[in-house]
Amino acid sequence: MNVHRAQEILAADEKIEVDLNGLAVWIDSVDSGKGLVKVHAEGNPADARLVPARELEEVH
Repeated sequence: MNVHRAQEILAADEKIEVDLNGLAVWIDSVDSGKGLVKVHAEGNPADARLVPARELEEVH
């Protein structure tokens, strides 16, 4: 995924499913300058991490 798409998903009104290495995650914030996205595992907000946007995959 690119940073622009991560920003669109973050701003979307509807839920858009996103995976990180097969794990369902929520996007918390996007740092477009660094190309990093802060995500947390669904159902576990304490499991937050910064990952490169390219590691995220939109689930269709």
